[in-house]
Amino acid sequence: MKYDVVDALISPIGRLDVLSKYEVAKLLDHSQGGLYSLFRNCSLAVLNCGNHMDDGKALLDRYQSFDIRVIQVERGIKLQVTGAPAIAFVDGEIIKGINEHLFAVLRDVIYTNEKINENSSFDLTDPESISNAVFHILRNAEVLHAKTDPNMVVCWGGHSISRHEYDYSKVVGYQLGLRGMDICTGCGPGAMKGPMKGATIGHAKQRNSNGQYLGITEPGIIAAESPNPIVNNLVIMPDIEKRLEAFVRAGHGIIVYPGGAGTAEEILFILGVLLHPDNKDMPFPLIFTGPANAADYFKVINQFLVDILGDEVQKFYQVIIDDPEKVARTMAAGMKQVKDYRREVGDAFYFNWRLKIDKEFQQEFKPTHENMRNLQLHKNQDRHLLAANLRRAFSGIVAGNVKDEGIRAIEQHGHFEIQGDAEIMQRMDSLLASFVAQTRMKLEGEAYKPCYRIIK
Repeated sequence: MKYDVVDALISPIGRLDVLSKYEVAKLLDHSQGGLYSLFRNCSLAVLNCGNHMDDGKALLDRYQSFDIRVIQVERGIKLQVTGAPAIAFVDGEIIKGINEHLFAVLRDVIYTNEKINENSSFDLTDPESISNAVFHILRNAEVLHAKTDPNMVVCWGGHSISRHEYDYSKVVGYQLGLRGMDICTGCGPGAMKGPMKGATIGHAKQRNSNGQYLGITEPGIIAAESPNPIVNNLVIMPDIEKRLEAFVRAGHGIIVYPGGAGTAEEILFILGVLLHPDNKDMPFPLIFTGPANAADYFKVINQFLVDILGDEVQKFYQVIIDDPEKVARTMAAGMKQVKDYRREVGDAFYFNWRLKIDKEFQQEFKPTHENMRNLQLHKNQDRHLLAANLRRAFSGIVAGNVKDEGIRAIEQHGHFEIQGDAEIMQRMDSLLASFVAQTRMKLEGEAYKPCYRIIK
Protein backbone atom coordinates (compact mmCIF):
# COMPACT_ATOMS: atom_id res chain seq x y z
CA MET A 1 0.00 0.00 0.00
CA LYS A 2 1.23 3.49 -0.87
CA TYR A 3 1.03 6.39 1.56
CA ASP A 4 1.11 10.08 0.68
CA VAL A 5 4.52 11.59 1.34
CA VAL A 6 6.10 15.03 1.03
CA ASP A 7 9.62 16.32 0.36
CA ALA A 8 10.40 19.65 2.01
CA LEU A 9 13.05 22.04 3.29
CA ILE A 10 12.07 23.15 6.79
CA SER A 11 13.21 26.28 8.61
CA PRO A 12 13.37 26.13 12.42
CA ILE A 13 10.67 27.31 14.78
CA GLY A 14 11.69 26.90 18.38
CA ARG A 15 14.84 27.07 20.42
CA LEU A 16 17.48 25.48 18.22
CA ASP A 17 18.52 27.07 14.95
CA VAL A 18 22.31 26.73 14.97
CA LEU A 19 24.63 23.71 15.14
CA SER A 20 28.38 23.28 14.86
CA LYS A 21 29.87 21.51 11.86
CA TYR A 22 30.91 18.72 14.24
CA GLU A 23 27.34 18.19 15.43
CA VAL A 24 26.00 18.17 11.89
CA ALA A 25 28.65 15.65 10.83
CA LYS A 26 27.68 13.28 13.64
CA LEU A 27 24.01 13.47 12.70
CA LEU A 28 24.83 12.62 9.10
CA ASP A 29 27.24 9.80 9.93
CA HIS A 30 25.32 6.53 9.97
CA SER A 31 28.16 4.88 11.90
CA GLN A 32 28.15 7.29 14.85
CA GLY A 33 26.62 5.09 17.54
CA GLY A 34 23.19 5.13 16.01
CA LEU A 35 22.78 8.91 16.46
CA TYR A 36 21.51 9.37 12.93
CA SER A 37 19.03 6.50 13.30
CA LEU A 38 17.84 7.87 16.64
CA PHE A 39 17.27 11.32 15.14
CA ARG A 40 15.62 9.90 12.02
CA ASN A 41 13.22 7.59 13.86
CA CYS A 42 12.15 10.18 16.44
CA SER A 43 11.65 12.76 13.67
CA LEU A 44 9.49 10.34 11.69
CA ALA A 45 7.34 9.74 14.77
CA VAL A 46 6.81 13.48 15.24
CA LEU A 47 5.86 13.90 11.57
CA ASN A 48 3.38 11.03 11.93
CA CYS A 49 1.22 13.05 14.34
CA GLY A 50 -2.46 12.24 13.85
CA ASN A 51 -2.08 8.84 12.20
CA HIS A 52 -4.09 6.17 14.01
CA MET A 53 -1.45 3.57 14.79
CA ASP A 54 0.48 2.32 17.83
CA ASP A 55 3.06 0.00 16.31
CA GLY A 56 6.60 1.35 16.16
CA LYS A 57 7.77 -1.38 13.80
CA ALA A 58 4.86 -0.77 11.41
CA LEU A 59 5.63 2.96 11.28
CA LEU A 60 9.28 2.39 10.39
CA ASP A 61 8.35 -0.25 7.84
CA ARG A 62 5.68 2.00 6.27
CA TYR A 63 8.09 4.89 5.64
CA GLN A 64 11.31 3.03 4.87
CA SER A 65 12.31 5.67 2.30
CA PHE A 66 11.98 8.53 4.80
CA ASP A 67 15.17 10.51 5.26
CA ILE A 68 16.09 13.68 7.12
CA ARG A 69 19.22 15.76 6.73
CA VAL A 70 20.58 18.81 8.51
CA ILE A 71 21.56 21.52 6.02
CA GLN A 72 23.84 24.33 7.14
CA VAL A 73 22.92 27.67 5.59
CA GLU A 74 24.34 31.16 6.02
CA ARG A 75 22.02 32.10 8.88
CA GLY A 76 21.79 28.77 10.67
CA ILE A 77 20.34 25.38 9.75
CA LYS A 78 17.42 23.85 7.91
CA LEU A 79 16.07 20.30 7.81
CA GLN A 80 15.66 18.57 4.48
CA VAL A 81 13.08 15.76 4.61
CA THR A 82 12.20 13.29 1.90
CA GLY A 83 9.35 10.81 1.98
CA ALA A 84 7.77 12.43 5.08
CA PRO A 85 4.15 11.64 6.09
CA ALA A 86 1.91 14.10 4.26
CA ILE A 87 -0.31 14.47 7.33
CA ALA A 88 2.31 16.82 8.82
CA PHE A 89 1.84 19.38 6.03
CA VAL A 90 -0.87 21.77 4.86
CA ASP A 91 -0.61 22.94 1.25
CA GLY A 92 3.03 21.91 1.24
CA GLU A 93 3.91 23.81 4.45
CA ILE A 94 4.71 21.96 7.66
CA ILE A 95 2.27 22.56 10.52
CA LYS A 96 3.90 24.97 12.99
CA GLY A 97 3.37 22.80 16.06
CA ILE A 98 4.94 19.81 14.32
CA ASN A 99 7.82 22.05 13.23
CA GLU A 100 8.43 22.94 16.88
CA HIS A 101 8.36 19.27 17.87
CA LEU A 102 10.78 18.38 15.08
CA PHE A 103 13.38 20.85 16.29
CA ALA A 104 12.76 19.75 19.90
CA VAL A 105 13.84 16.27 18.79
CA LEU A 106 16.99 17.73 17.24
CA ARG A 107 17.70 19.76 20.39
CA ASP A 108 17.35 16.82 22.78
CA VAL A 109 19.17 14.26 20.64
CA ILE A 110 22.14 16.62 20.26
CA TYR A 111 22.17 17.72 23.90
CA THR A 112 21.86 14.24 25.40
CA ASN A 113 24.61 12.87 23.19
CA GLU A 114 27.05 15.75 23.62
CA LYS A 115 26.38 16.91 27.18
CA ILE A 116 25.23 13.73 28.94
CA ASN A 117 26.40 10.53 27.25
CA GLU A 118 29.83 11.85 26.22
CA ASN A 119 30.41 13.95 29.32
CA SER A 120 32.61 12.37 31.98
CA SER A 121 30.94 14.56 34.61
CA PHE A 122 27.89 12.29 34.44
CA ASP A 123 28.22 8.78 35.82
CA LEU A 124 25.01 7.14 34.63
CA THR A 125 25.48 4.26 37.08
CA ASP A 126 25.25 6.64 40.05
CA PRO A 127 21.74 7.59 41.30
CA GLU A 128 22.58 11.21 42.09
CA SER A 129 24.29 11.68 38.74
CA ILE A 130 21.30 10.20 36.91
CA SER A 131 18.98 12.68 38.65
CA ASN A 132 21.35 15.48 37.67
CA ALA A 133 21.22 14.30 34.05
CA VAL A 134 17.41 14.37 34.13
CA PHE A 135 17.52 17.90 35.52
CA HIS A 136 19.98 19.12 32.89
CA ILE A 137 17.92 17.73 30.00
CA LEU A 138 14.74 19.38 31.33
CA ARG A 139 16.54 22.65 32.01
CA ASN A 140 18.06 22.70 28.53
CA ALA A 141 14.55 22.27 27.12
CA GLU A 142 13.48 25.33 29.16
CA VAL A 143 10.54 23.59 30.79
CA LEU A 144 11.52 24.27 34.42
CA HIS A 145 10.21 27.60 35.70
CA ALA A 146 11.75 28.86 38.91
CA LYS A 147 9.26 31.63 39.74
CA THR A 148 6.09 29.53 39.49
CA ASP A 149 4.19 27.97 42.38
CA PRO A 150 3.64 24.18 42.20
CA ASN A 151 0.97 23.65 39.54
CA MET A 152 2.15 20.87 37.21
CA VAL A 153 -0.21 17.88 37.13
CA VAL A 154 1.14 14.74 35.50
CA CYS A 155 -1.61 12.72 33.81
CA TRP A 156 -1.05 9.05 33.09
CA GLY A 157 -3.38 6.63 31.33
CA GLY A 158 -3.83 4.49 28.27
CA HIS A 159 -3.51 5.42 24.62
CA SER A 160 -6.27 2.89 23.89
CA ILE A 161 -9.29 4.06 25.88
CA SER A 162 -13.00 4.32 25.15
CA ARG A 163 -14.55 7.53 23.88
CA HIS A 164 -16.39 7.92 27.19
CA GLU A 165 -13.13 7.65 29.15
CA TYR A 166 -11.44 10.10 26.79
CA ASP A 167 -14.25 12.64 27.22
CA TYR A 168 -14.03 12.26 31.00
CA SER A 169 -10.30 12.98 30.93
CA LYS A 170 -11.05 16.18 29.00
CA VAL A 171 -13.53 17.33 31.65
CA VAL A 172 -10.98 16.68 34.41
CA GLY A 173 -8.40 18.64 32.40
CA TYR A 174 -10.91 21.46 32.01
CA GLN A 175 -11.45 21.63 35.77
CA LEU A 176 -7.69 21.64 36.35
CA GLY A 177 -7.27 24.41 33.78
CA LEU A 178 -9.91 26.55 35.49
CA ARG A 179 -7.81 26.32 38.65
CA GLY A 180 -4.62 27.42 36.90
CA MET A 181 -2.92 24.06 36.76
CA ASP A 182 -0.70 22.98 33.88
CA ILE A 183 -0.63 19.50 32.35
CA CYS A 184 2.19 17.06 31.71
CA THR A 185 1.61 13.73 29.97
CA GLY A 186 3.42 11.13 27.91
CA CYS A 187 2.36 13.35 24.98
CA GLY A 188 0.51 10.67 22.97
CA PRO A 189 -3.21 10.09 22.23
CA GLY A 190 -6.04 8.92 24.51
CA ALA A 191 -5.62 9.75 28.18
CA MET A 192 -2.46 11.69 27.33
CA LYS A 193 -4.29 14.04 24.97
CA GLY A 194 -7.66 14.43 26.71
CA PRO A 195 -6.49 16.32 29.84
CA MET A 196 -4.44 18.71 27.71
CA LYS A 197 -7.38 19.40 25.42
CA GLY A 198 -9.68 20.10 28.36
CA ALA A 199 -7.12 22.32 30.07
CA THR A 200 -6.82 24.54 26.98
CA ILE A 201 -10.49 25.51 27.41
CA GLY A 202 -10.14 26.07 31.15
CA HIS A 203 -7.07 28.24 30.57
CA ALA A 204 -8.83 30.17 27.79
CA LYS A 205 -11.81 30.94 30.04
CA GLN A 206 -9.44 32.26 32.70
CA ARG A 207 -7.57 34.27 30.02
CA ASN A 208 -4.45 32.28 30.82
CA SER A 209 -2.30 32.50 27.70
CA ASN A 210 0.74 30.88 29.32
CA GLY A 211 -0.62 27.38 29.86
CA GLN A 212 2.04 24.69 29.69
CA TYR A 213 1.21 21.39 28.00
CA LEU A 214 4.37 19.40 28.58
CA GLY A 215 4.93 16.13 26.76
CA ILE A 216 7.73 13.83 27.95
CA THR A 217 8.59 10.82 25.83
CA GLU A 218 11.56 8.62 24.89
CA PRO A 219 12.89 7.08 21.67
CA GLY A 220 11.44 3.62 22.26
CA ILE A 221 7.84 4.75 22.70
CA ILE A 222 7.57 7.85 20.52
CA ALA A 223 7.01 5.91 17.29
CA ALA A 224 4.01 4.15 18.84
CA GLU A 225 2.70 7.26 20.60
CA SER A 226 3.40 10.23 18.35
CA PRO A 227 3.18 13.59 20.17
CA ASN A 228 -0.34 15.01 20.07
CA PRO A 229 -0.72 18.51 18.55
CA ILE A 230 -1.62 20.23 21.84
CA VAL A 231 1.84 19.66 23.35
CA ASN A 232 3.64 23.02 23.37
CA ASN A 233 6.78 21.75 25.13
CA LEU A 234 8.17 18.40 23.97
CA VAL A 235 11.09 16.68 25.68
CA ILE A 236 12.78 13.48 24.51
CA MET A 237 14.41 11.66 27.44
CA PRO A 238 17.05 9.00 26.67
CA ASP A 239 15.09 6.00 28.03
CA ILE A 240 11.92 5.02 29.88
CA GLU A 241 13.55 5.15 33.32
CA LYS A 242 14.70 8.76 32.90
CA ARG A 243 11.34 9.61 31.41
CA LEU A 244 9.57 8.28 34.50
CA GLU A 245 11.96 10.12 36.78
CA ALA A 246 11.36 13.33 34.83
CA PHE A 247 7.62 12.99 35.45
CA VAL A 248 7.95 12.73 39.22
CA ARG A 249 10.76 15.29 39.58
CA ALA A 250 9.08 18.00 37.47
CA GLY A 251 5.47 17.18 38.38
CA HIS A 252 3.79 18.17 41.64
CA GLY A 253 0.97 15.65 41.58
CA ILE A 254 -0.26 12.76 39.45
CA ILE A 255 -3.67 11.75 38.11
CA VAL A 256 -4.04 8.23 36.72
CA TYR A 257 -6.77 7.37 34.22
CA PRO A 258 -7.60 3.85 33.01
CA GLY A 259 -4.96 2.21 30.87
CA GLY A 260 -3.11 -0.99 30.13
CA ALA A 261 0.37 -2.38 30.77
CA GLY A 262 2.05 1.02 30.41
CA THR A 263 -0.23 2.56 33.00
CA ALA A 264 0.45 -0.34 35.37
CA GLU A 265 4.18 0.32 34.86
CA GLU A 266 3.69 3.98 35.77
CA ILE A 267 1.61 3.15 38.85
CA LEU A 268 4.24 0.71 40.10
CA PHE A 269 6.96 3.28 39.52
CA ILE A 270 5.38 6.05 41.59
CA LEU A 271 4.18 3.72 44.35
CA GLY A 272 7.58 2.03 44.52
CA VAL A 273 9.18 5.45 44.91
CA LEU A 274 6.70 6.57 47.58
CA LEU A 275 7.14 3.28 49.47
CA HIS A 276 10.80 4.04 50.03
CA PRO A 277 11.27 4.86 53.75
CA ASP A 278 13.03 8.15 52.95
CA ASN A 279 9.86 9.48 51.29
CA LYS A 280 7.41 8.61 54.07
CA ASP A 281 6.65 12.23 55.07
CA MET A 282 6.69 13.80 51.62
CA PRO A 283 3.32 15.02 50.26
CA PHE A 284 2.72 13.82 46.71
CA PRO A 285 -0.94 13.93 45.61
CA LEU A 286 -1.84 10.82 43.61
CA ILE A 287 -5.39 10.29 42.33
CA PHE A 288 -6.87 7.40 40.37
CA THR A 289 -9.96 8.51 38.46
CA GLY A 290 -12.31 7.68 35.61
CA PRO A 291 -16.01 7.77 34.67
CA ALA A 292 -18.58 5.60 36.43
CA ASN A 293 -17.87 2.61 34.21
CA ALA A 294 -14.21 2.70 35.30
CA ALA A 295 -15.08 1.80 38.90
CA ASP A 296 -14.49 -1.90 38.30
CA TYR A 297 -11.21 -1.17 36.54
CA PHE A 298 -9.81 0.63 39.56
CA LYS A 299 -11.25 -1.98 41.91
CA VAL A 300 -9.13 -4.57 40.10
CA ILE A 301 -6.06 -2.28 40.16
CA ASN A 302 -6.51 -1.58 43.86
CA GLN A 303 -6.88 -5.28 44.70
CA PHE A 304 -3.75 -6.14 42.71
CA LEU A 305 -1.73 -3.49 44.55
CA VAL A 306 -2.99 -4.58 47.97
CA ASP A 307 -2.40 -8.27 47.26
CA ILE A 308 1.14 -7.66 46.05
CA LEU A 309 2.36 -4.65 48.05
CA GLY A 310 0.17 -4.81 51.17
CA ASP A 311 -2.67 -2.75 52.66
CA GLU A 312 -0.36 0.17 53.49
CA VAL A 313 0.00 1.02 49.81
CA GLN A 314 -3.54 2.46 49.79
CA LYS A 315 -2.49 5.44 51.91
CA PHE A 316 -0.53 6.85 48.97
CA TYR A 317 -3.47 7.36 46.61
CA GLN A 318 -7.15 8.25 46.44
CA VAL A 319 -9.71 6.75 44.07
CA ILE A 320 -12.29 9.29 42.86
CA ILE A 321 -14.88 8.01 40.42
CA ASP A 322 -17.01 10.15 38.09
CA ASP A 323 -16.40 13.48 39.80
CA PRO A 324 -14.06 15.79 37.81
CA GLU A 325 -14.60 18.77 40.10
CA LYS A 326 -13.65 16.76 43.17
CA VAL A 327 -10.52 15.51 41.40
CA ALA A 328 -9.47 19.08 40.61
CA ARG A 329 -10.27 20.40 44.08
CA THR A 330 -8.39 17.52 45.70
CA MET A 331 -5.40 18.11 43.46
CA ALA A 332 -5.45 21.85 44.20
CA ALA A 333 -5.43 21.09 47.95
CA GLY A 334 -2.54 18.68 47.39
CA MET A 335 -0.62 21.37 45.52
CA LYS A 336 -0.90 23.62 48.57
CA GLN A 337 0.56 20.87 50.75
CA VAL A 338 3.42 20.41 48.28
CA LYS A 339 4.11 24.16 48.29
CA ASP A 340 4.09 24.37 52.09
CA TYR A 341 6.36 21.32 52.41
CA ARG A 342 8.87 22.49 49.80
CA ARG A 343 9.01 25.90 51.45
CA GLU A 344 9.50 24.33 54.88
CA VAL A 345 12.38 22.06 53.82
CA GLY A 346 13.91 24.52 51.36
CA ASP A 347 13.36 22.40 48.25
CA ALA A 348 12.83 23.88 44.78
CA PHE A 349 9.29 24.29 43.45
CA TYR A 350 10.35 23.39 39.90
CA PHE A 351 12.25 20.12 40.54
CA ASN A 352 11.74 17.64 43.39
CA TRP A 353 15.33 17.14 44.48
CA ARG A 354 14.47 15.61 47.86
CA LEU A 355 12.46 12.72 46.45
CA LYS A 356 14.45 9.51 46.99
CA ILE A 357 14.46 7.32 43.91
CA ASP A 358 16.20 3.99 44.41
CA LYS A 359 18.76 3.03 41.77
CA GLU A 360 16.60 0.02 40.87
CA PHE A 361 14.10 2.48 39.38
CA GLN A 362 16.79 4.47 37.58
CA GLN A 363 18.90 1.80 35.91
CA GLU A 364 17.93 1.21 32.31
CA PHE A 365 16.18 -2.13 31.87
CA LYS A 366 16.64 -3.86 28.52
CA PRO A 367 13.64 -6.14 27.96
CA THR A 368 15.48 -9.09 26.44
CA HIS A 369 14.09 -12.58 26.76
CA GLU A 370 16.79 -13.46 29.27
CA ASN A 371 16.21 -10.36 31.40
CA MET A 372 12.45 -10.87 31.42
CA ARG A 373 12.86 -14.51 32.45
CA ASN A 374 15.23 -13.59 35.29
CA LEU A 375 13.18 -10.87 36.98
CA GLN A 376 13.03 -11.21 40.78
CA LEU A 377 9.26 -11.43 41.24
CA HIS A 378 8.96 -12.66 44.81
CA LYS A 379 7.95 -11.19 48.17
CA ASN A 380 11.23 -11.95 49.92
CA GLN A 381 12.45 -8.39 49.35
CA ASP A 382 11.54 -4.83 50.34
CA ARG A 383 8.22 -3.78 48.87
CA HIS A 384 9.67 -0.88 46.91
CA LEU A 385 12.15 -3.29 45.28
CA LEU A 386 9.35 -5.71 44.40
CA ALA A 387 7.53 -2.76 42.82
CA ALA A 388 10.69 -1.99 40.84
CA ASN A 389 10.88 -5.51 39.44
CA LEU A 390 7.17 -5.61 38.64
CA ARG A 391 7.61 -2.28 36.88
CA ARG A 392 10.26 -3.90 34.70
CA ALA A 393 7.94 -6.79 33.84
CA PHE A 394 5.21 -4.44 32.63
CA SER A 395 7.81 -2.32 30.81
CA GLY A 396 8.87 -5.41 28.89
CA ILE A 397 5.27 -6.14 27.93
CA VAL A 398 4.90 -2.58 26.64
CA ALA A 399 8.04 -3.07 24.56
CA GLY A 400 6.70 -6.31 23.11
CA ASN A 401 3.35 -4.68 22.36
CA VAL A 402 4.32 -1.44 20.62
CA LYS A 403 8.08 -0.76 20.45
CA ASP A 404 9.99 -1.56 17.28
CA GLU A 405 12.84 -3.37 19.04
CA GLY A 406 10.49 -5.33 21.29
CA ILE A 407 8.18 -6.40 18.47
CA ARG A 408 11.12 -7.64 16.41
CA ALA A 409 12.48 -9.58 19.41
CA ILE A 410 9.11 -11.33 19.86
CA GLU A 411 8.96 -12.16 16.15
CA GLN A 412 12.43 -13.68 16.31
CA HIS A 413 12.41 -15.49 19.68
CA GLY A 414 8.75 -15.93 20.63
CA HIS A 415 6.95 -14.81 23.79
CA PHE A 416 8.63 -13.20 26.77
CA GLU A 417 8.45 -15.69 29.64
CA ILE A 418 7.66 -14.19 33.03
CA GLN A 419 8.05 -16.29 36.15
CA GLY A 420 8.02 -15.80 39.91
CA ASP A 421 6.07 -16.59 43.08
CA ALA A 422 2.84 -18.42 42.29
CA GLU A 423 0.63 -15.80 43.96
CA ILE A 424 2.27 -12.90 42.16
CA MET A 425 2.06 -14.69 38.82
CA GLN A 426 -1.62 -15.48 39.36
CA ARG A 427 -2.45 -11.87 40.24
CA MET A 428 -0.41 -10.53 37.33
CA ASP A 429 -2.00 -12.96 34.87
CA SER A 430 -5.48 -11.93 36.00
CA LEU A 431 -4.69 -8.23 35.71
CA LEU A 432 -3.24 -8.59 32.22
CA ALA A 433 -6.20 -10.72 31.15
CA SER A 434 -8.55 -7.94 32.26
CA PHE A 435 -6.56 -5.44 30.15
CA VAL A 436 -6.86 -7.70 27.12
CA ALA A 437 -10.59 -8.26 27.65
CA GLN A 438 -11.13 -4.48 27.86
CA THR A 439 -9.03 -3.87 24.68
CA ARG A 440 -6.50 -1.78 26.62
CA MET A 441 -3.38 -3.36 25.16
CA LYS A 442 -3.78 -2.11 21.58
CA LEU A 443 -5.84 0.51 19.79
CA GLU A 444 -9.53 -0.32 19.52
CA GLY A 445 -10.29 -2.61 16.62
CA GLU A 446 -6.85 -4.23 16.54
CA ALA A 447 -6.67 -7.90 17.52
CA TYR A 448 -4.21 -8.33 20.39
CA LYS A 449 -1.62 -11.07 20.18
CA PRO A 450 0.09 -11.51 23.56
CA CYS A 451 3.84 -10.94 23.58
CA TYR A 452 4.25 -12.69 26.95
CA ARG A 453 3.63 -15.99 28.68
CA ILE A 454 3.05 -16.15 32.43
CA ILE A 455 4.71 -19.22 33.92
CA LYS A 456 2.80 -20.20 37.05
